[in-house]
Amino acid sequence: MYVVIFRARVREFDDAYSRAAAQLRELALSQFGCIEFHALTEGADEIALSYWPDEASIRAWKAHADHLLAQRLGRERWYESYQVQIARITRDYRHGDRAAP
Repeated sequence: MYVVIFRARVREFDDAYSRAAAQLRELALSQFGCIEFHALTEGADEIALSYWPDEASIRAWKAHADHLLAQRLGRERWYESYQVQIARITRDYRHGDRAAP
């Protein structure tokens, strides 16, 4: 399993961002094999973690037309800067009923 870590410095979020984020999250989860997705914003900092079964799924998601448009809008309107990191998860363990899936 892999995790994509997206960290960004927010310039401005608007209604278009909210709609695009919800649509893309659902698309990633329902059509591209994304296992889970979490995003948090604190002040001007945003972090999103998405979990994927393999690198091919991540590449397919990155190249999807709707995601390419959102990437462009992100650079032009929504983010001052961002960083993407992709890591392979080599160990995963949990405790308790409330542990993340």
